[in-house]
Amino acid sequence: MQIKRYDINDDAALGAMRGLIIERALTGGTGDASRMAGVRAIIEAVRREGDEAVAELTERFDGVRLEPSQFEVTPEEIDRAADSLDPKLLAILQRAHGNIRAFHAKHLRESWEDSFEDGTTIGQRVTPIESAGVYVPGGKAFYPSSVLMNIVPARVAGVKEIIMVSPPTYNGDIHPGVLAAARIAGATRVFRVGGAQAVAALAYGTATIPAVCKITGPGNFYVTAAKSLVRQAVDIDSEAGPSEVVVIADAEADPRFVAYELLAQAEHDEEAMPVLITTSAQLADAVAEYIAEQAPKLERAAIVRQSLESCGSIVVVRSIEEAIELTNLIAPEHLSIQVKIPTRVASKIVNAGAIMIGPMTPVAVGDYYAGPNHILPTMRRARFSSPLTAEDFRKVTSVLYYTRQRLREQAEDIIELATLEGLQAHARSVAVRVQEDFK
Repeated sequence: MQIKRYDINDDAALGAMRGLIIERALTGGTGDASRMAGVRAIIEAVRREGDEAVAELTERFDGVRLEPSQFEVTPEEIDRAADSLDPKLLAILQRAHGNIRAFHAKHLRESWEDSFEDGTTIGQRVTPIESAGVYVPGGKAFYPSSVLMNIVPARVAGVKEIIMVSPPTYNGDIHPGVLAAARIAGATRVFRVGGAQAVAALAYGTATIPAVCKITGPGNFYVTAAKSLVRQAVDIDSEAGPSEVVVIADAEADPRFVAYELLAQAEHDEEAMPVLITTSAQLADAVAEYIAEQAPKLERAAIVRQSLESCGSIVVVRSIEEAIELTNLIAPEHLSIQVKIPTRVASKIVNAGAIMIGPMTPVAVGDYYAGPNHILPTMRRARFSSPLTAEDFRKVTSVLYYTRQRLREQAEDIIELATLEGLQAHARSVAVRVQEDFK
């Protein structure tokens, strides 16, 4: 198993590495034109034919034939599935739910209003969106954690209707752990459909599956492409690419800890990007050796191998400053800092979806349990976007009430600005209220 290695020995090599980082972001995870055309065809089929198309596409891609009456998982089915789960696992999901809910409840904005002496008021009204659609993957693995990370922020925000969709790829149904998490988190309704057809159904609605205001949740290329194509009809969280981790490590890092951060990311899928940036050539050698030893032992060894060989890399830099520079350029989804004084490095990171500080903070604690969301920006989007939060399920409405006195005081300024822009009706809409006569 060969993971690419780059030794930055001079400024030319550093410049080449910068170019590689940007090139991958421009080309990675975008798919090809033929696959995009296929996704468009799926979306149009669902728009035209509704439930019939969803049923046909579910049989074609998931190998499960469902009548529209079978799309929805009943509350009784959810209860049976959840009750079949080991009580220990149910308790763990409950504790994780509590941590995630507590974290997301801490930063909600409030509505506000300013009042003036003449009776004028201005302010903002913050309200939840009316409905949300949550996509939970189920193809190569099953993700109760994604259920919690999607639904809990929506519940904290106050969304009344939360529709969860997930493909019927666990013996023709949804995994019991996923259904248990849906019950704990508070999904309003659950449908056993997935793929681009589920995204289209949530965006446009069918006779059985209601349309929603926003779609969130990770997925494969087809799900991500579908989200990007329906966003003229519905809001989405992001167009997420393959999962990513960067580990910054120095000579004092434990090569086992570093290796398993890379392996953990690689087992997500074949296009996941695990990257080590280190100041120590010796650590780089030790990590590569440990990965070669441990990767074949993993259940998802074939996926891990392809991820490491196609998208993984070990970069040996001349200084921690270079490691910080390259990390900020990558803007990774996950960042693990395993150096002597990790907080010093963390303070200089400006582009990352989630930062795990120190050797005792594996990415898995954020993925599953601590509270922050694991739905994070990828493909360098951490330069300008953020993890999913409760605020993503809320909207702001500006609210203004002007008195006659306030309008008279400001009318001339408003009229002049409207006139400058050549918008005569705008100017007259003000003038007619404060002048008896105008031309």
